[in-house]
Amino acid sequence: MSKDQTAKTIDDFGVQWTNFRDNDGYYGSIELFKDAFPLVPVEEIEGQHVLDIGSGTGRIVNMLLAAGAGHVTAVEPSDAYDVMLENTEHAREKVTGIRCPGNEIDLDQACDLVFSFGVIHHIPDPKPVLEAAFRALKPGGKITIWVYGWEGNVPYLAVVLPMRMITSHLPHWALQLVSRLMDIPLVIYVWLCRFLPLPLAKYMREVIAKLTPEKRVWNIYDQLNPAYAKYYRRHEAISVLEEAGFVDVDAFHRHGYSWSVVGTKPEA
Repeated sequence: MSKDQTAKTIDDFGVQWTNFRDNDGYYGSIELFKDAFPLVPVEEIEGQHVLDIGSGTGRIVNMLLAAGAGHVTAVEPSDAYDVMLENTEHAREKVTGIRCPGNEIDLDQACDLVFSFGVIHHIPDPKPVLEAAFRALKPGGKITIWVYGWEGNVPYLAVVLPMRMITSHLPHWALQLVSRLMDIPLVIYVWLCRFLPLPLAKYMREVIAKLTPEKRVWNIYDQLNPAYAKYYRRHEAISVLEEAGFVDVDAFHRHGYSWSVVGTKPEA
C-alpha cells in the first residue's frame, strides 16, 4: 500500500468518526469492553497508565476510564482527534491526547498497559506501530490488540470484499445510505440467528443484537468504509506481536470471528 493509500485510510476514518460521534448504549459500554478483551481482566486496569492506539471518537478511552484507569494517553491521527477530546472532556485531567500516527508515539513516561481495538488490521505494515508500543511500555507491561479474524469469516468475506471494492470509494452520504439499506437484511439475519446455526450466529446474538439501530448502521459503515483491512489467521495475529518483541503471546477467538491478542514486554 502506498503512502497515499495509507493517508486515505486515515482520512476515511476521519470522515467516519466526525459524522458518527457518540458512543452511547452497549456500543460504548464496559460490558462490550470485557467481551472484546477477555485476556486482560478489568481489575488489572485500575489505577494504571494506559496507552490507547487509534482512539477514534474516544470510545475505548471512556471504557478504560470506566474500568478505573488512572490515566489514558489517547493516540489518534485523523480528524476524529477533536471528537475524541470532546467526548472525554469530562475526564480531562485523566486523558492526554496525542495527534500522530501510531509509529510516531514517543511518551515522556512509560505506560503500564497498551490497548488497540480495531486498528492494527487497518495498517498495512503494523510492525513500526507495535514497536513504538513496545518502547512505550514499562518492562512487564502488557499490550492487547483486537483484530479481524480470517477463521470463521470466509463466507462473510466472500460477500463483503467485492462490495468494498466499490463502497470504499463512495462519498460519505452515499455510503451512509447503503449502510442504512443493508441494515434491513441484517436485522432479518440477526433474527434468524436466534434459531439457526448460521455463519457468525454467536456474534450476531451476543453483540449485534444488543446494538441500537443507529449503531448497527455505524457497524455496517465501518465494515464497508476502509481502504485497507486485513483478516488475520491465528498464527499471524500472534506473530505480529512476537515480531515486535513481545513474549508470552496468547490469542482468544472472540465469537468465532475475530482475535483478541495479548503479549508482554520482557522484564529485561
